[in-house]
Amino acid sequence: MSDREPPRRRVPGPARPVRPGTGQRPGPGARPARRPAGPRPAPPKVIRLGSPRPRLRLIGFALTLVMLAFVVRLFQVQAVDASTYAAKADQNRYVGQVLAAERGEITDRHGVALATSEDAYDITADPTLFAPDELKIPDGPEQAAALLAPILGQDQDDLVRKLRPENEALRYVKLAGRQTPQVWKQIKDLKATLAKQSAAEGATANVLAGVLAVPTSKRVYPNSELAAGILGWVNAEGRGGGGVELQLEKRLAGKDGKIRYAQSGGRLVPTAGSSGTPAVPGSDVELTIDRDIQWAAQNAISEQVEESRADRGYVIVQDTRTGEVLAMANAPGFDPNDLSEADPEALGNAALQDAFEPGSTAKVLSMAAVLEENAATPGTHVVVPNRLHRGDRLFKDDIDHPTWYLTLNGVLAKSSNIGTILATGQLGKTQAQANKVLYDYLRRFGLGSQTGLGFPGETKGILAAPGDWSTSQQYTIPFGQGVSINAMQAASVYSTIANGGVRVEPTLVRGSKGPDGRFTPAPEPERTRVVSEKTAKTLARMLESVVDDEEGTGTKARIPGYRVAGKTGTANRVDPATGKYHGYTSSFAGFAPADKPRITVYCAIQNATEGSYFGGQICGPVYKQVMEFALKTLQVPPTGAAPAALPVTFKP
Repeated sequence: MSDREPPRRRVPGPARPVRPGTGQRPGPGARPARRPAGPRPAPPKVIRLGSPRPRLRLIGFALTLVMLAFVVRLFQVQAVDASTYAAKADQNRYVGQVLAAERGEITDRHGVALATSEDAYDITADPTLFAPDELKIPDGPEQAAALLAPILGQDQDDLVRKLRPENEALRYVKLAGRQTPQVWKQIKDLKATLAKQSAAEGATANVLAGVLAVPTSKRVYPNSELAAGILGWVNAEGRGGGGVELQLEKRLAGKDGKIRYAQSGGRLVPTAGSSGTPAVPGSDVELTIDRDIQWAAQNAISEQVEESRADRGYVIVQDTRTGEVLAMANAPGFDPNDLSEADPEALGNAALQDAFEPGSTAKVLSMAAVLEENAATPGTHVVVPNRLHRGDRLFKDDIDHPTWYLTLNGVLAKSSNIGTILATGQLGKTQAQANKVLYDYLRRFGLGSQTGLGFPGETKGILAAPGDWSTSQQYTIPFGQGVSINAMQAASVYSTIANGGVRVEPTLVRGSKGPDGRFTPAPEPERTRVVSEKTAKTLARMLESVVDDEEGTGTKARIPGYRVAGKTGTANRVDPATGKYHGYTSSFAGFAPADKPRITVYCAIQNATEGSYFGGQICGPVYKQVMEFALKTLQVPPTGAAPAALPVTFKP
């Protein structure tokens, strides 16, 4: 037996009765059975929410996709297409402008300013800052234009078109160029007033916020009309429009620079930095002109043109030894500071651009050929009838006269057309040969060619080949009709004689000074031997007879104390409007001192309609006035020698 107690057997008891309606039997302590009740109402249906986890997973997945798209786009912007977007941002943020180079000065031979530049501003605008979205008003350009038009002197509608361009992305327009600092100050003050109102009232828009200014320069001519024909002018774009300003544009203009800067609301953003290349200033140009002599020449020719009621006139003063042009004056002239008031016909440099028949001042060319070819001497006898039949014409002198018994010197002194025809007829055995010889000398003296100045619009005149000379031209060209020249060519002829027969190419520019301050002289002019020194000296003595001898036509050009060589001219004038002869070209050319030449002066007046039209009468006094002033200015003393006094007539 083990120590365990044997298991007890469970003795089944009496079966418990089942509780009615429950299937349970009543037991001890059981509640008494309830009485059956009526039908009970069905309990309400409870909607059970599903698990939130699937929805959270879906939302999380969607957010992940969105964030992934942002990451991809950010990677594209900052890594793949970074440079492209940066460029677009810069395009909207940065504004590029040209920095105008300072134009070089033009001075006379002594450094006196004839053309200079002053501070100015280009008034510009950013059209995007005038858009309705920017200003919160629909008529920003109209309001801005109404304020700017009277200040800038611009048409209001034109300003509106600039401020509301067809290209809505345009960021830069120029409203007005080269305005004075006073104009920009007016605009700045107005902008500041509008800005204060806008800040105080809030609803008021500053319609000038997008108006800006770029520093530049404005061309100024301190002496107004003085030497305007030489200087020319600068156009609205800042480029040379005529004269030396155009001829030496590259040298004067320099090289423009560029600047690129950030802006916001029409204002420079200093912290954003800027980049660009600086402008290189132009070179200063020194002319051969003497301002004082230029003034004297311009004053003298202007007075005579007005007194004679002429179309125009010109005076040239040249240094006979160097070829330098000391003055080149035109009347009427113009003020390059205000071209709006200028007569279009007065613009330019008529002394170089007009081609006209020189008349008797060209007889010195015929005499040079006759002397150089040893066809005659100053004392050669020339019998001059009242009329001379040659070819298909009957030639005469400017006055009717009995038969003159003149020396070759007298032919020049009395300016005889007939005598000149007879003298040049000795240049060849036939008229055709004589024509060829004369033509060669005309070419050597520079007729039919550019003067060498390289001036814009300069004419080389008209000189036909001898084979093309008409029957009448064979006899008119020797006394200056049938051939055309400009005033500079005429002056150069007399300077060549004064310089011992050597032609020195005329010059207007002495040199230039670059931004580094170095002066570079102009190249030496070309020198050409035209006639011998002996011929030149003989011609100088013959030209003295024109002025000094009582028989001469140039007595009004006499200068007390000085020996003067000169020649008068009165030619039929071709009217440029009709192409037919109408009126006269009156002229006088010469140099002084005659025996030791320093200065050449040439004067011509076109179509004098009041008083005399003879060259000796109206141009002789101009020559005298200008020559006297030039001799004193350059301190040229008289030589003290007696005049040559060559014979003018002979007794048959």
